[in-house]
Amino acid sequence: MRVVEKLPHSIRVVENIFIPLKDGSRVAAKLWIPEDAEKNPVPAVMEYVPYRKRDFTARRDQQTHAYLAGHGYAAIRVDCRGGGDSDGIMHDEYLKQELEDGAEVIGWLAGQSWCSGKVGMFGGSWGGFNSLQVAALRPPALKAIVTVVSTDDRYADDMHYMGGAVLNDILSWGQQFFAQRARPPDPAIVGERWRELWQQRLAAVEPQIATWFSHQRRDAFWKHGSVCEDYAAIQCAVYAIGGWVDGYSNAVFRMLKGLVCPKKALLGPWGHGRPHFAYPGPTIGYLQEQLRWWDHWLKGRDTGIMKEPMVKAWMQETVPPKSFYDVRPGRWVGEPSWPSPNIKDRAYTLTPGVLAETGSGTGPVLSIRSPETVGVAGGEWCPFGLGGVGPELPLDQRMDDGGSLVFDSAPLGEKLEILGAPVAELTLASDKPRANLIVRLSDVRPDGTVLRVTYGVLNLTHRESHEFPTALEPGKSYKVRLPLNEVGHVFPAGHRLRVAISTAYWPILFPSPDAATLSIATGASRFLVPRRPSRPEDATVLGFGEAEGAPLLPAETLRPAEVVRKLTRDVGSGVVEYAIRRDDGRFKLAHSGTILETVKANIYRVRDDDPLSAESTVTVSYRMEREDWNVEVRSAVTLTGDASHFRLVTDLDVFDGGQRVHSRTWDHRIERDLV
Repeated sequence: MRVVEKLPHSIRVVENIFIPLKDGSRVAAKLWIPEDAEKNPVPAVMEYVPYRKRDFTARRDQQTHAYLAGHGYAAIRVDCRGGGDSDGIMHDEYLKQELEDGAEVIGWLAGQSWCSGKVGMFGGSWGGFNSLQVAALRPPALKAIVTVVSTDDRYADDMHYMGGAVLNDILSWGQQFFAQRARPPDPAIVGERWRELWQQRLAAVEPQIATWFSHQRRDAFWKHGSVCEDYAAIQCAVYAIGGWVDGYSNAVFRMLKGLVCPKKALLGPWGHGRPHFAYPGPTIGYLQEQLRWWDHWLKGRDTGIMKEPMVKAWMQETVPPKSFYDVRPGRWVGEPSWPSPNIKDRAYTLTPGVLAETGSGTGPVLSIRSPETVGVAGGEWCPFGLGGVGPELPLDQRMDDGGSLVFDSAPLGEKLEILGAPVAELTLASDKPRANLIVRLSDVRPDGTVLRVTYGVLNLTHRESHEFPTALEPGKSYKVRLPLNEVGHVFPAGHRLRVAISTAYWPILFPSPDAATLSIATGASRFLVPRRPSRPEDATVLGFGEAEGAPLLPAETLRPAEVVRKLTRDVGSGVVEYAIRRDDGRFKLAHSGTILETVKANIYRVRDDDPLSAESTVTVSYRMEREDWNVEVRSAVTLTGDASHFRLVTDLDVFDGGQRVHSRTWDHRIERDLV
């Protein structure tokens, strides 16, 4: 990234302001603003998340918000109620109170003497979610949003359930969020009240993971905050941005289809980061792209951004399978609308061992019951784009193909370019009332290595509805349609397509309790790929400039970050363990003198022959230190299950000055609901 030291506008930074809310509470915010904004009011752009502006996101915030302010905007970073230095309690994600607070803050911003009255909202992940959700409330001053790595559907595409199956990320993220809610405000900002406010948070904190497990269907709990329930509620302009290896890319395409407001989309090769610093690269001038968007919608300038293709996507070229890449080679392509009239499905028929371009409609039945460890080559459900620091991406798929039904095409006579969601249309039966179906599309390279291109998951009890699942009737034949994750990929001539079908995908998924055998009717089953022919217009699609940002806040690294993933098998017991340890390092912020640490460990265990042997444990610790302040939060959760129930055991230990000041254990037993 190119660091921009001198920006067009001189700015001032207000380290903390308290924004009053109508119920008497206050939310804490940090403001970057052009020096002359009182004389020459400017639009405001807001990021609204619970992640502690004072410390844990301070460096990243400076890089982004100072840059935007230096280009003529009031940039404001707001801590949600109950987070950071804001008043109140945070009970869960995206609650009605959070969204109403956000709309109220937008109104407050629009009324400030330094604001032109026009406001934009942006953010990635949480901030991308609530940008959409607040936009659906239609605060009058909100004219446009930029939503990055987010979703329109909290059930279909979030870290809780995938295709109706339980993601282990329900623990991985859930326990992190749980520990975050137990952190105190900073006494340097809130003063002597900090312990009182902290005790209020600790008294109220409950493991929201148990709540998430209590809603295994797509019920009213998940519909709240899912803007797909009423796309027409959003009237301001929406720029949706995602990454191919992120967990949320499907939502971008759904929003393009569903939104009726002005809209644009960008899909890159990135993980769950921001396009100016995420891996795999190439990174882009994301902040410059934001400015083009804001200048158009908040300042009325013709930047040309709305004359460009509605969709820009990074068409990925093939690479050897690896756990990380600095850069995924490819090129930018554009589509004028979505669904695109330029993309047509190419159909293949599943015949024994072969993905055939022709088929008779009948064929033998093939059966599969995968070892519970199929999926160990799958990488993480939502890679954070950590690059060489984090081995997060899928490995050679031959590790998983051995426990799957595999169908290969003939070597391609010419390149095949796909953009969109491949679809598996299968005729199948199960010998159990509950079963998971996993379908992967891979690129078989001439040297035999196998690169996963995309995949899809379906809890077959959800084959007709996520809201009203029904058990399978053993032995009965069903026609099932499973869209895989959206993707852009080029299969070169000489490569083969591979479709692999399995009943397990661990540790991305927590296992289904029934070790089901699926029987696939070949001939009657097919696989569709969204073929996109190359076009001369591709050469005219504009790329993006070099990534830029303001200087990071200075910090001293006391211990470097490190991510380790290990897979081990105990030959005697048959237990396979998959362990991930993410240490974000230890560093000292120069502006406040605060020392920060975050360490997270995920351990997943299972035996090949027993889905009920599965055990998932996540531990998370946060530490904040100064000469006058030393606090630590330690938390752990373990998930196990029998045929009828899940069991969640959660621990929380909190320390002040090295002394334990709060400790509690929760033990939840939650009935399985066709999961």
